[in-house]
Amino acid sequence: MKPVAVFQHCHNVQPGHFASFLDEQAIPWQLVAIDRGDAVPVDIEAFSGLCFMGGPMSVNDSLPWISQELALIRQAVAIDMPVIGHCLGGQLMSLALGGEVTRNPVKEIGWGRVQATDTPAALHWLGNTQSFDAYQWHGETFSLPKGAVRILGGEYCANQAYVLGPQESIHLGMQFHIEMTQALILDWNTDWAAECDAIKPLPASVQTTEKQLADMPRALPVMRSVADRLYSRWVQGLLR
Repeated sequence: MKPVAVFQHCHNVQPGHFASFLDEQAIPWQLVAIDRGDAVPVDIEAFSGLCFMGGPMSVNDSLPWISQELALIRQAVAIDMPVIGHCLGGQLMSLALGGEVTRNPVKEIGWGRVQATDTPAALHWLGNTQSFDAYQWHGETFSLPKGAVRILGGEYCANQAYVLGPQESIHLGMQFHIEMTQALILDWNTDWAAECDAIKPLPASVQTTEKQLADMPRALPVMRSVADRLYSRWVQGLLR
């Protein structure tokens, strides 16, 4: 089987549980470390699917690799090759497919509740899951590209996850970080602590580090279970 291409855009925004899931399923994957200077592949023939991770940059920034990744996403969607996006990755998917990425009304940082929509697509991807606390770290949001169906929404950011493709069953774009591990959460709260400290007064959509860590033993296992279901659905479409 050809590998899944996993695009990493920042040294501490790693594939996390997504990589662990692929390893557990014996699905090969190849890291494309944009943050280390790896070149964006010119075509997708070598891969079975594409995964895009997050990062602190904006998809609207003038970075040379952004337009290249947008082109790859369009190539993949045209041939029904599964694409999955985490936060920045979900925004890249939206922009590539005709949506737009704008500033969210508030920043979301920490554990934030997301709710499933009453749609067949949500049932297909989420089963009986109605809501859960997802890990958030973003200041922008995406619109739904043409043909996409929202499967998760939230109080502070309406579009939390969408799907598209034949029967809404192939591509998944997310605003939150379902790939998180305990180690990544600790790293982000060390590396980016100043971002939270600079938000005054602290809105309800932003948690302190102390609150994030206090909620982690409860929230992380639940989110991991949802991640496994979403990832299991996504890999069913990988090109063999």
